[in-house]
Amino acid sequence: MKTLAMHISNGIIDGPVAAVFAAFALAALTLCVLRGRRDLDDRLAPMAGLVAAFIFAVQMLNFPIFMGAVSGHLLGGALAAILVGPWVGALCVAVVLIVQSLVFGDGGVAMLGLNITNMAIIGTAAGYLLVALLLRVLPRTPTGLAVTGFVASVVSVVAASQGFILQYWLGGATDVGTSGLGALAGTMAGVHLLIGVGEGLITATTVVTVAKVRPDLVYALRGLRPAPAFPVPTTAEAH
Repeated sequence: MKTLAMHISNGIIDGPVAAVFAAFALAALTLCVLRGRRDLDDRLAPMAGLVAAFIFAVQMLNFPIFMGAVSGHLLGGALAAILVGPWVGALCVAVVLIVQSLVFGDGGVAMLGLNITNMAIIGTAAGYLLVALLLRVLPRTPTGLAVTGFVASVVSVVAASQGFILQYWLGGATDVGTSGLGALAGTMAGVHLLIGVGEGLITATTVVTVAKVRPDLVYALRGLRPAPAFPVPTTAEAH
C-alpha cells in the first residue's frame, strides 16, 4: 500500500487528473499574484515571509491515519488569510508546499497541483470567506477575533481534506484501505476536524497576540469594514 497524505504522494491520483489540477492550480496562483501585488506594502511583505516560515514549521507535524497509509497535519491557510489576506496567503502556503515537495520529498512533484489546490487554494479560500462573514457579525474584540480564527481554521482544514476526496473520486489510482469513498470521506473529515481544532487554537492565539500588539499588521482587521475595535495605528505611529 502506498503512502497517502494531505501531502499526496506520486501514484495516488492518476496522471490525467493530476494534470488538470496542475493547470487549475497554476491559473489560480497566477490570479493570486496579480491580485496580491495590490496588497503588498512595507507591512505586508515582511509579514508574508513570517507567515510562510510559521506554516512551514507547523506542517512538519504529521498525524498518521489508516495505520500509516494516510496522514494529516496542520495547514495554516486560515491563519495566512487573516494575517496577510487570501491572495498573498494562498501564495504563502503554495510556496511552502513547493519547497517541501522539491527539497524534502513531502508530497509527490507530479501531485503538486493537487496539493496546492487542496491546501493553498481551497483551504485558504474557505478560511477567508468565513473570516469575512464572521468579522461582520462578531464584535471586533480579542474574543471575537479568537472565535473567528478558531472557526475559520476548523472549516478550512476540513474543506481542504474533502478536496482530496473529489480528486480521489475522479482519479484514484491506489487502494487506501477503506470500504468505499464515503468511508474515506468520513474518516478524512473526522480526523481533520480534530486537527482543525488544534489548528484553530494555534490560529486564535496567534492572531489575537499580533492584533493586541500591532493590529495594523492583521490584514483582516484592515481590509474588512466596519472598523475594528482594536485601535489601528496610523502610518506615522506604525513606524
